[in-house]
Amino acid sequence: MEYTITSLPKEKWKGKILPMGYTSQEYYDVEMQKYDNGYTVNIVKKTFTEPVEHTPEEYDFPDRLYEDHWDKAYAWGVLHENELIAAIETAPEEWSNRLRVTELWVDKAYRRQGIAHSLMSLAREQARRERRRAIILETQSCNADAIAFYEKEGFLLIGFDSCCYKNEDLSRKEVRLEFGLLMHKKPRLLKDEICIREITDQDWHETELMTQHAFWNKHHLGCDEHYLVHKLKDSDDYIQKLSRIALKDGKIIGCILFSKAYCLETIPQDKARGNYITGEHDNFEEQKSTAECDNYKMHSNSTGTLEPVTARRHELITFGPLCIEPEWQGCGVGELLLEETKKLAADMGYPGIVIFGEPDYYPRLGFLTCDHFDITTKDGKNFDAFMGFELREGSMKKVKGRFYESEVFDDLPKEEVEEFNQQFPPLEKMRFPGQWD
Repeated sequence: MEYTITSLPKEKWKGKILPMGYTSQEYYDVEMQKYDNGYTVNIVKKTFTEPVEHTPEEYDFPDRLYEDHWDKAYAWGVLHENELIAAIETAPEEWSNRLRVTELWVDKAYRRQGIAHSLMSLAREQARRERRRAIILETQSCNADAIAFYEKEGFLLIGFDSCCYKNEDLSRKEVRLEFGLLMHKKPRLLKDEICIREITDQDWHETELMTQHAFWNKHHLGCDEHYLVHKLKDSDDYIQKLSRIALKDGKIIGCILFSKAYCLETIPQDKARGNYITGEHDNFEEQKSTAECDNYKMHSNSTGTLEPVTARRHELITFGPLCIEPEWQGCGVGELLLEETKKLAADMGYPGIVIFGEPDYYPRLGFLTCDHFDITTKDGKNFDAFMGFELREGSMKKVKGRFYESEVFDDLPKEEVEEFNQQFPPLEKMRFPGQWD
């Protein structure tokens, strides 16, 4: 059958019972023996004398979606004629950086059609996106079909609990088995293992495609960052001499694109010194982008009266996107791109870089939140994802005010993005935990 996997939002699906049930002809017999100097454990597949059936009705505590004890749980499922026929639920185990599959269920009538594999692929993708070191789950030693499925998916036995369900689990042949899948992690790449160079006209389509892969379903359903790359290359604010791509075996696996930015620092005119324009203007917002050094407007002082204000413009740069092909994320390519271009930017005389970026990534590369530099967003705000970096010691001391980046970042209409997507192979839009909307 054809099916579509959809997210199951907590506000709608919390408490939904998953009618777990199965029939098994085989089981894994768990045998333990205590010795003076240790234990021996044997786990051997055996055959029941008669098939054993477990039904949903026998469980005192049926499986439900979004149980309160699973913090940050997230679920996807398959609906057929508005009825839920399959579901998977995950929950992060933050202290060990593992992702637990808390529920995996497919209605008996729809099994062996690849649905469980598709659902498990979502758990793999979530673990990859969140950089979890492993995926873990539990099943019963008498559920031989489930064990066979997990082993086919790459899971291995990592432990057991011989009294999880009842004190007689060993004799009942229903022991809780823990399975785990260790996420494959590629080693960090060295600089001499990749090629970092300027972008040529022939590189743009592949760079856009790589950017789409890097951001697809990351912050929103789909993404628009690849369209930003497309528009940025034709913008007057784009800095070609500073932007770079990274290649591995001739394939583009990363990019960093720089563009012009600036801060506007407002100064009451009675405190201004130097070569300032004088007068009064109402249309300050239009003038700010054309001022080479200073502009001015009327400012309400502490007494409530209007006084002339000058605005000093500080030239800066920003980058975005900085992105890596998913296959190579976590291998240090982004750091190599950033380290090389920071040196270039310093040599070109720029004082610093201001970005909107991942607050759990950039601080370890030397970025500080912009309140350290007395810089705010254009609407006067500060937050963890708004960061700056001094390209030379003390080069940002005099840079302050409200930050403005190229208008191309604000001009990405959804209809234009969807039309642009037609130039690339289709990708499925899917909800994941951590998306912004």
